[in-house]
Formats: sequence, C-alpha cells, structure tokens
Amino acid sequence: MGFGSYDESEQQQPQDDDDEDVEAVNVHEHDHDGQLEFESDVTTDQLVSQLGSMKDDDEE
Repeated sequence: MGFGSYDESEQQQPQDDDDEDVEAVNVHEHDHDGQLEFESDVTTDQLVSQLGSMKDDDEE
C-alpha cells in the first residue's frame, strides 16, 4: 500500500486493539536539572554582526 492508501475492509470491520498489554512511557524518567556554561572569544557585537550577515544571505 502506498502512503495515504487504506484497505476498505479495515473500515468495515472493527479493529481489535489490545491496549491492555501496552505499558505507559515515563517521559520524565531521564530529566536532569543543571546548567550549561561555555566560554567564547567572540564578542556580542561580533555575533550580532554575523547574525545580520546570515539574515542578509537568506533574503537574497
């Protein structure tokens, strides 16, 4: 079957979904509280200038 295709027989017969065997996923199991720090030799003015150049390139 291609993308977006469906089997019409699936639409006529109720689906047997066995949701009882599915375990819940804990999305917060590996959450971590912390900080990220980095040092750079580039000044804020240089970064802003570079961003302006990138935006100008996108407009062209």
